[in-house]
Amino acid sequence: MSASLYPSAAQAPLSPSIAGLAELTLETDDPAGLARFYAEVLGLEVISSQPDRVWLALSHDTRLGLWSPGAKEFGDRGGSHVHFAFAARRDRLPELAERIRTAGVEVRGPVAHPGGDSSIYFRDPAGNLVEAWDYLDRPRGRRDGVRALR
Repeated sequence: MSASLYPSAAQAPLSPSIAGLAELTLETDDPAGLARFYAEVLGLEVISSQPDRVWLALSHDTRLGLWSPGAKEFGDRGGSHVHFAFAARRDRLPELAERIRTAGVEVRGPVAHPGGDSSIYFRDPAGNLVEAWDYLDRPRGRRDGVRALR
């Protein structure tokens, strides 16, 4: 997943100071076990591993952190959230759903959305609701990005 879904780096950012999401951190009692799921089932690369945390590459400039409970060096910690979504390639969504099902994980979808984009939803082994969404790989998503989702 290292190739960008975006056709041009010249697309205007939403904020002049913020260029995108660099990392997302999830809390888990088993960082290494959850990392195995993301590496083996979703194909993410483990880029760093310590006893209390694992980092995986989502793309060239975004990483996923899996941390054990407890305060870390900057006073931060993982926490609860509603769900998160990976940007997925439209032509690979059915293959990804099957790969996740083969790993014994229940997958909802593909779910077709009103704009023509699709998502699959599943829970990772730690219970996080994960979405793989092809919106940014469709013409409107490539052209307008998240601005079109207002």
